[in-house]
Amino acid sequence: MPVLHLDIAAFRRAVLAWFDASGRTFPFRGTTDPYLVLVSETLLQQTQISRGGPAWVTFTGQFPTVESLAAATPARVLRAWRGLGYNRRAVNLQRTARIVVGEMGGVFPPDVAALERLPGIGPYTARAVASIAYRIPTGPVDTNVRRVLGRVLTGDPARLRPKELQASADILVDPDQPDHWTHALMDIGSTLCRPTRPICPDCPVVSMCRYAAGERPTTLAQGSRPGSRSGRARTRTGDFKLTTRWLRGRILDRLREAPGPAWTTFAEPIGGHDRAAIRTSLRAMERDGLLELEDPPDSPPDGAAASRSGGSAPAVPRARLPIA
Repeated sequence: MPVLHLDIAAFRRAVLAWFDASGRTFPFRGTTDPYLVLVSETLLQQTQISRGGPAWVTFTGQFPTVESLAAATPARVLRAWRGLGYNRRAVNLQRTARIVVGEMGGVFPPDVAALERLPGIGPYTARAVASIAYRIPTGPVDTNVRRVLGRVLTGDPARLRPKELQASADILVDPDQPDHWTHALMDIGSTLCRPTRPICPDCPVVSMCRYAAGERPTTLAQGSRPGSRSGRARTRTGDFKLTTRWLRGRILDRLREAPGPAWTTFAEPIGGHDRAAIRTSLRAMERDGLLELEDPPDSPPDGAAASRSGGSAPAVPRARLPIA
């Protein structure tokens, strides 16, 4: 077990002392309401933490309790989620709220396994809610935590298999302050133990860290490849507009802008996407619970349709945000 070389008690003391002195402050920290913790963790999966605090304040201002989220229309939730990325997370968040209210008396289950059975809650999120809201000594492992523990324990996070890493995280978590512990490791990973140019001299566990001792990775960091930056840049610019993800975002933007439960017709291309691509995305988004769709049978070419219908336009799909 990789943790065997550590003085675990000293490791915990160093991490928590640093957090007491240098931990970051955000609006969502300090709450032990599992619903509010879940909202923050869901938001932060795709939102930079600098934006996550204001977004959490805004979203929970509209839906302050699990009951209020469960009672809202999906359309209202999706409108509130605008700009926060991966809209299926909002759908799953509301699905979870409705299960908790309808089947669990409004009380989130206080254990990891039960939390993982709720829509959209994976191993990390379940452990984050359990440790922060219920103070259960379990170690959530996100990208930052993986980097901190991987470097401390082996010098290179890639050397630890996921099960080894999770087992180590669960051993190391402070049993008395699992909530502070969770925040502390995330803060160390974000502010000091950065992917490139980590600030090792300021790290509270530098004396215990194999990475700091020189046991560095011998290959490029995971996810880094020669030329990958330029590839990402191309994706972020013109090429991104050719992706299904871009198209789905534009479809949802149109639906959000429609008044109330009004239907929006999709008769024209969107960007570089033709009507066939739009129809395919609409159908997929309906399956994901992101919209309601009225999709007439595939029409023949415009000319044939017009000749049979006396010049009327071919049938086209229309959609709206879900209202139930």
